[in-house]
Amino acid sequence: MRSRRDHARFFGLPRDNFDWALFLTACALAVFGVVNLYSATSVSRAALSDIYIQQVYWLVLGGILAAVVAVIDYRHYERLGYVLYGIGNVLLVLVFILGKDIRGSSRWIQIGSFSFQPSEFMKLFMIIALAKYLHDDPRTEERSLKDLLIPAMLAAVPTLLILKQPDLGTALICALIFSTICMLTKIRWQSLVTLLVAGGIAVPLLWTYVFHDYQKQRIMVFLNPEANLLGSGWHAHHARVAIGAGGLSGEGFMRGTQNQFLFLPDQHSDFPFAVFAEDWGFLGCLLLVSLYAFLVLWAVRIAATAKDRFGSVLAIGVGALVFWHAFFNLGMVTGILPVVGVTLPLFSAGGSSVLTIMMGIGLLMNVSMRRFYVSPTRTTGLLSGP
Repeated sequence: MRSRRDHARFFGLPRDNFDWALFLTACALAVFGVVNLYSATSVSRAALSDIYIQQVYWLVLGGILAAVVAVIDYRHYERLGYVLYGIGNVLLVLVFILGKDIRGSSRWIQIGSFSFQPSEFMKLFMIIALAKYLHDDPRTEERSLKDLLIPAMLAAVPTLLILKQPDLGTALICALIFSTICMLTKIRWQSLVTLLVAGGIAVPLLWTYVFHDYQKQRIMVFLNPEANLLGSGWHAHHARVAIGAGGLSGEGFMRGTQNQFLFLPDQHSDFPFAVFAEDWGFLGCLLLVSLYAFLVLWAVRIAATAKDRFGSVLAIGVGALVFWHAFFNLGMVTGILPVVGVTLPLFSAGGSSVLTIMMGIGLLMNVSMRRFYVSPTRTTGLLSGP
């Protein structure tokens, strides 16, 4: 039998350090999300009428997984970093073989009545793999492009597989998570300039050889919103109308006309923020955005106080995951970015996305609870020097 000492070494759980700020912020977002889904689907067809109940089930399951992830000392995930990364890539390849095609994209693997989206979980697996690599690399001096070659390959493989599905939004999230982590590894300014120039050169190549016609059309609609209001521009246009209709304090719960009269498509997945803005207005939106901002800044704080580089990168990676999801979703709903089909964390309906975010919260809680626990085997965090 495992002794109490072995048990403590495995879990390493300092109970007095429970992060209530992180926990309450995540709970608030989840509760607001369920309430908003109830409003968003209150007048929808029967297939969506109970989607808020399904969301509760996913949140409960996600909460259980988050608790498990938080309880086990995060140093054990370091040993599994490349294993999880490999499993994630295998699942991404299986999407092309077993994938379920929805709206021209093959992103889901269906087993019986259950389906899941491997690209969602791959975000966390990629973060863990990158954290392991940077933890194993003890250097603290500025890095060149050559030094970033291996982590770039770790990010490029899943990003390209996801882009092939095609899923431009998720591929962008993976690339930006990698970029965010790299910005904290002290890149030489010459290398940074080279990356920016290479990115500028890559844009026309991506447009010509990678982007699909519907992706190009979304960008063209973004550049000229009035060109196709009854077609590709319908979603974004009515989302902006709903946000404007909310005014300062909103039209009231379940009283938003754009939602109630079914002018908002995908209001449960891609455009839940438009429903929330119409119901609760500018003041409600300010509260919601503040919660996301707090969650991201809290992740940065956790990274800054982590006791090793692995914990720092985990925290920054999860913070980047939440930030870029919120940034793209809010951006496309408000009209400052093209529509890319990125979910709003803990607000959009969806099993795989909810489980991924909840497990990410579990990782943050894990690092946060152990940041004050000093161990002679650990090095200091990525943000606090060598």
